[in-house]
Amino acid sequence: MCGIVGWIDWERNLENEGHIMANMMETLAARGPDASGMYLTKHAALGHRRLSVVDLENGAQPMIRDRGQRRYVITYNGELYNTPELRQALEALGYVFRTNCDTEVLLTAYIEWGPSCVEKFNGIFAFGIWDETDRTLFLARDRIGVKPLFYTRQGSKFIFGSELKALLAHPEIKPEIDSEGLAEVLIIGPARTPGHGVFRNIAELRPGHSMLYSEKGMYLCQYWALESMPHPDDFDTTVETVRELMQDIVKRQLVADVPVCTLLSGGLDSSALTALACSTYRQQGLGDLHTYSVDYLDNAQYFQANSFQPNADAPWVQRVSEFFDTRHHNIILDTPELAGSLPQATISRDLPGMADVDTSLYLFCREIKKGATVALSGECADEVFGGYPWFYREDMINASCFPWSPNLDVRMQWLSSEMKSVTKAHDYLQQRYQEALAEVPRLPGEDAKDARMREIFYLSLTRWMPTLLDRKDRMSMASGLEVRVPYCDHRLVEYVWNVPWHMKNFHDREKGLLRQALVGILPEDVLWRRKSPYPKTHNPSYLNAVRLWVLQILDDTSSPLRRIVDVDKVRAMAQQNAEISNIPWFGQLMSSVQLFAYLIQVDTWLREYKVQLV
Repeated sequence: MCGIVGWIDWERNLENEGHIMANMMETLAARGPDASGMYLTKHAALGHRRLSVVDLENGAQPMIRDRGQRRYVITYNGELYNTPELRQALEALGYVFRTNCDTEVLLTAYIEWGPSCVEKFNGIFAFGIWDETDRTLFLARDRIGVKPLFYTRQGSKFIFGSELKALLAHPEIKPEIDSEGLAEVLIIGPARTPGHGVFRNIAELRPGHSMLYSEKGMYLCQYWALESMPHPDDFDTTVETVRELMQDIVKRQLVADVPVCTLLSGGLDSSALTALACSTYRQQGLGDLHTYSVDYLDNAQYFQANSFQPNADAPWVQRVSEFFDTRHHNIILDTPELAGSLPQATISRDLPGMADVDTSLYLFCREIKKGATVALSGECADEVFGGYPWFYREDMINASCFPWSPNLDVRMQWLSSEMKSVTKAHDYLQQRYQEALAEVPRLPGEDAKDARMREIFYLSLTRWMPTLLDRKDRMSMASGLEVRVPYCDHRLVEYVWNVPWHMKNFHDREKGLLRQALVGILPEDVLWRRKSPYPKTHNPSYLNAVRLWVLQILDDTSSPLRRIVDVDKVRAMAQQNAEISNIPWFGQLMSSVQLFAYLIQVDTWLREYKVQLV
């Protein structure tokens, strides 16, 4: 993966603005530690930071290609998994390639097919292509939104980049937050409304969208969306189709010219990827597969099962690794580094995130990078196949808001009176929830139960999943580690979307369809293990560390957090040296200890980004 930036300006000669571009590119250095490049003309400037994964010697960007009298320039972040097929089709049309990298294939596809090229891509991507002749910029983002892309249009300027920090590095883009941005952070966060850049006048190019920008204006196009239709296959055919798709997806996503590994938790999703990767490695004679897991010092001593986290991962990691004979690496994290990395995780994400769920991934990826450059991860299987509690707990299914964020009153307890008034919390949350429901593609004739489950799947795929994809992208790219997410292959998402709930919920088990598709691939005990989410620390030293940190912040009269929270209320909460509640206020993992960590991240964000409330 890589980092991309761009600046189009109709009134300014950008040939003289290389120093500003260099500063914007430098913010993305971690995303692309191997090389950098810049393209400057009068009205267009493109920048790139490269992480070399395929065709290491070639593929430098921005890449320039001429076709007749026309010149095209690309800056690209991503991977195309159907590069061989695209290349073959383009060669049949007479194109000759100079490299083996997917960048050249993607650029050539645009030259041949124009904006419709994105419909032919199977991959994860965010890119910008400048047509020097027409003075037109084309931007596009992958269907699921695995790779990020933000932009702002202010006056004669149009600026885009992989991360918010790249835009904010431009001296004329201010880190301003209005009432809507505050509501995103304090009410929706750590999720984010699709298309919302949080900072004032900054937007996100939504998944499955492209854009044409020129002196005539800006034209947005949605080139992909979920479509609801009757599912034509019986159960056995459905199981076999899912199995074949998974085998093809993993095989495609193992292609790289650098070391590849899998992230292994011992759960269904990561174990399946490990099993399929091992099979491909054996078939292709690629040697041993390396696997990585994360755990916390003394976690076994303090772990207590609950309905959201029923069992520990460590024994299952060992079981899977031994069964498939992988070369396993177990990364152990301790409280000081877990808590101490909260500020860095905030900066990597550009926003307050999922607290120690983010920091643990940040530290985990940093260690993986020492031995690998590409990793396959099990994100999004729960959204695609139905694995979360809100798919089968009636109270969550019937919630009249986002099911992963039902406890708004918990947030209201710690917000200041000013923030309660400014954010209009209940109204804002309901507005965003109703907007999401209005987008759901309905299936005529579907009964009430199936219609509601379709809503839950849509909410999960379009509102919850982006939170995890943001987390995975930012925390991994902060160390220059490319993480691929096979369950986000759009072919799998499209197919399973229309599979009826009773098939997905086979045997009344979460992800029952996926489990059945993996029969004979995974050991039976692993296959039917109850779902357990990403591991978090249960060591009481972590609670103690973050609550004391919050108290220090509250004692600092210069802290911007004091304007955000009810100081007396939060102080009283933090002075209790005990877990206040095991009921998550966001997702499955964020309860009171994560609330303190989240407030630390909010304080960090306000300070480090010099956020201006307007």
